[in-house]
Amino acid sequence: MSLKIPYGVSNFKKIRSEGFVYIDKTSYIAELEQAGDHLILLRPRRFGKSLFLSMLEYYYGQQHAGDFDALFGQLAIGKNPTALQGSYQVLFLEFSGIATANEADIYRSFTHKIHLALQHFLILYHYPQTALDSLTQSEAPHDKMEAFFKAIEGQKILILIDEYDHFANSILADDLKLFQRIVGKGGFVRSFYETIKTATQRGTVDRLFITGVTPMVLDSMTSGFNIGENISLRENFNAAIGFTTAEVQGLLENITNTCPALDQPILYADVRRWYNGYRFHINANEAMYNSDMVLYFVKNFEFKRCVYPKRMLDMNIASDYGKIMAMFSIGDRDTNYTVLDELLNQGEVVARQMEKFDFVKGFTRDDFVSLLAYMGFISLIGERLAGEVFAIPNHVMRELYFQYFKVELERRNQITISDRAILLAVETLALDNHIQPLMAELEQVLKLLSNRDSIWMNEQHIKTIMLTLLYQSPAYFIHSEREMNRKYPDILLLERSPYKVNYQHLIELKYSKKSDGDKGWAQKKQEGIEQVKGYLQLPTIAVLKQLSAWVVIADGDRVEWVIVA
Repeated sequence: MSLKIPYGVSNFKKIRSEGFVYIDKTSYIAELEQAGDHLILLRPRRFGKSLFLSMLEYYYGQQHAGDFDALFGQLAIGKNPTALQGSYQVLFLEFSGIATANEADIYRSFTHKIHLALQHFLILYHYPQTALDSLTQSEAPHDKMEAFFKAIEGQKILILIDEYDHFANSILADDLKLFQRIVGKGGFVRSFYETIKTATQRGTVDRLFITGVTPMVLDSMTSGFNIGENISLRENFNAAIGFTTAEVQGLLENITNTCPALDQPILYADVRRWYNGYRFHINANEAMYNSDMVLYFVKNFEFKRCVYPKRMLDMNIASDYGKIMAMFSIGDRDTNYTVLDELLNQGEVVARQMEKFDFVKGFTRDDFVSLLAYMGFISLIGERLAGEVFAIPNHVMRELYFQYFKVELERRNQITISDRAILLAVETLALDNHIQPLMAELEQVLKLLSNRDSIWMNEQHIKTIMLTLLYQSPAYFIHSEREMNRKYPDILLLERSPYKVNYQHLIELKYSKKSDGDKGWAQKKQEGIEQVKGYLQLPTIAVLKQLSAWVVIADGDRVEWVIVA
């Protein structure tokens, strides 16, 4: 039986009434009420925040009280509803899709969004025409809010704000001064939130719940909006948004039932490597899956042939994250680049996680690393005395990093790396077992970088360059230093569904210093050959079909390769 997968659907009522699969998150409603009245819960893009907010709207909205049993009766909260269920007039605001071409467009689009939301509220709850007229007569966003609060005086409402920082993040990446003008003191965004703050103090806004990606907008407004309590990094809300392992395995059962020949543990492991790895508190029970990414996979799984989607990431999601990558230009770009270099070469980065950002005091390395964590580009894996330890969470993010790293390599060194040449080289490796075209591309890039003396060349950097080339092709599932019986092969290129390759590959990379001459070169080559022979004895390696094993030696100018098996 085919499941109705709600990928791209964020309307709670539509999902519940039209038979879509729904992962029950309603148990968090009571926890939210206990946590406070004015809450902020931040998560990376495309993580299920909008659906969570829609669920709250249908739970608390007076106009939906009659639908409670139909929508919530079979869910956790339906068995034990809170006293506030169905008790509020709800103002729903969301700020995605705002034009950001220039300041005038931002102001106009922001004002229009607010006007439509306030107008909808007044009509929905049958306020008089005079209230609508006062809204129309007000021009600025904060004036419209003040007119609105005056019109509903005596009423206690719930405000839900979705994607509160969506447009501001785009501005921040392009123009820090513009960001500060509209969000800082005297800015129209700050003035808008100040009216909400005043309304909470007067009791008109009884409860407030905000979602977004980072706290930077609210932090930049400082005293303009200091009533919100950020619960994003609290342990008990780690799994409130996103999917747990059990929830994902429940979704994947439809695939394993339909395709019994598919290896279930491999399916589970592949989905985990692609979409898991998000931890929002170091002591949280488990890392979370990006829900939208998982839903995309299940919806686009090819049941007829029992193979994975060709694209493991929706292009819309890739586009979203591509735009966010522009945030690497915030602050000192060279400092940010060293963070990127650490992540790719060492696998992790250590920094103090910042819960607040203050651009007036500058933008530090800790700020940048924390920003990456909020956006989902890195996630917590541990802690040390020097700070928290972060790593790239999954294969999706790793692909995006290496694609971006290629762009940075080209920009910083004023070189061009041919995408088509790389794709053809990987294809030749996959189908014909010829590594020479790929090695020619590697050698060319290393020479260009060596000539500009832009990086300190070593074995780790050569591996990073090699991975950067390989990640431009979707042909293989790429493992870097995957632990196998306490041994760590540099690179494993394994066939990944639905692509068919004739050869899989194990590649061991060695760096020989030019000062060590031919003797050092020969020594590194032999060392690599012995390592590869050891890897080939491992049971997990021995069972791999059509595996070619290579040793690649480089010194920054020349590259040599030898096939071991």
